[in-house]
Amino acid sequence: MEEDTSGPRATARRRRRTSRGAPLPLLVPALIGVAFLVLPLAALLVRAPWRSMPELLTSTEVWQALRLSLVCATAATAVSLVVGVPLAWLLARVEFPGRRLVRALVTLPLVLPPVVGGVALLMALGRNGVVGRLLDDWFGVTLPFTTAGVVVAEAFVAMPFLVISVEGTLRAADPRYEEAAATLGASRFTAFRRVTLPLVAPGVAAGAVLAWARALGEFGATITFAGNFPGRTQTMPLAVYLALQNDPEAAIALSLVLLAVSVAVLAGLRDRWMTTS
Repeated sequence: MEEDTSGPRATARRRRRTSRGAPLPLLVPALIGVAFLVLPLAALLVRAPWRSMPELLTSTEVWQALRLSLVCATAATAVSLVVGVPLAWLLARVEFPGRRLVRALVTLPLVLPPVVGGVALLMALGRNGVVGRLLDDWFGVTLPFTTAGVVVAEAFVAMPFLVISVEGTLRAADPRYEEAAATLGASRFTAFRRVTLPLVAPGVAAGAVLAWARALGEFGATITFAGNFPGRTQTMPLAVYLALQNDPEAAIALSLVLLAVSVAVLAGLRDRWMTTS
């Protein structure tokens, strides 16, 4: 009699086999890795000035930085959605020469040091940059060291998270729905708008949340391209960096706010960022 390899009983057997105790040579390094990642966060909670936390978090400087961070991160996410979703669809659905190169360039900000990204933005969009000179001469628009520059810097580093998430969801989605819409006379854009987009909406939402969280925590590209001016370009990470030099307790309080936001984002995603379905 052959053993049943499908169904609830087989699934339960597989779970029991995979849930057995881990071997010691794997368990010890794994626990060290957990401690290495969790200990700094625990130390942040232990050293937090809980008694003075309300006073620290209600100061004018903190609220300015928090408001600016929320506004700029939301604007950067909106920019990423407008151009990132079509870009992800292009990479997932259209065969064209150099697609692998385009994908590599799109995901490059994921591994590029943020400061290098800020320098690259200055060379491209600065007042004397390749494109920035034209923007200044033709339209009188200057992006560096402005609030708009913060949005540009955050979108630059956050958009790849959205593109990767949406492209993975598109590749996992069944293209036959789009083909069926095309046979019924729908144009490719109509099929994308009425069929594909609702189908991949969870992936778009997960990618947007990841992009928003990444934009909220952006530091290197922002301080390089937009500077650190209170009320205009000083976001929460920049405020943490400045407070750490003058008021460590305020820096800890601000760090806890960003930590709470990060935990809330991961809890809300519920591992969707790790899957394509």
